[in-house]
Amino acid sequence: MGISYIAGNWKMHKTRAEAEDLASTLVRTLSGSQKKIMIAPPFTALESVARVLKGSNILLGSQNMCSEESGAHTGEISVLMLKDLGVRVVILGHSERRSIYGESDELINKKVHLAVKHGLEVILCVGETLEQRESGKAESTVQVQVERGLEGISEEMLKQITIAYEPVWAIGTGKNATPQDADAMHLFIRREIKRLYSDSAAKHILIQYGGSVKPENAKSLLTMPNINGALVGGASLKADTFVPIVEYERT
Repeated sequence: MGISYIAGNWKMHKTRAEAEDLASTLVRTLSGSQKKIMIAPPFTALESVARVLKGSNILLGSQNMCSEESGAHTGEISVLMLKDLGVRVVILGHSERRSIYGESDELINKKVHLAVKHGLEVILCVGETLEQRESGKAESTVQVQVERGLEGISEEMLKQITIAYEPVWAIGTGKNATPQDADAMHLFIRREIKRLYSDSAAKHILIQYGGSVKPENAKSLLTMPNINGALVGGASLKADTFVPIVEYERT
């Protein structure tokens, strides 16, 4: 599990010019990095950022996609359109998609299948709310999201999938799980993968942490044994906060 995978989710931020500027800085600054790196700009900036990233070591990601390839789906973006723009990775099941836009595990699973079918890598997000954690349902909530999100996904298909654990109560709040709490949930997810698939699948799957990751807490979180990287939100919007997260060193 030596790979560290740092992904930046820019959410609904940045004009095309701003996105190009940040992407250019990251390409220049992170050209020598041995980490796996991805950035997910808003849909409107994908084409512009794709040009900047071409030939670099940074993958282009999308923040979401439709569950259908094409058709009468006003306002949606299809996997075919994303591939046409050079997108390599898609974030699915983010807590904001679940909580604000009502996406179900079944819909997310349909998206996962479609993305994998078309050769995209997936970051599948799972995580509990504060209410679920405080009522002792954190593990059962995450277990259901993992099971249903991966339903019908073979062990071979699983190689295209990264899981991101994002405690919903720690996203954009400034709060974060302690490294020990985060690692415990990552270990729980790894054991679920072992139960659903195999020892080998559990050993090799990458599990990111996402929940107010900042330069100040990156090393303490990312050096835990079961955490393979980070899905970074607010701190990915500036090079001076994203780059230090990518460049943390294991001791």
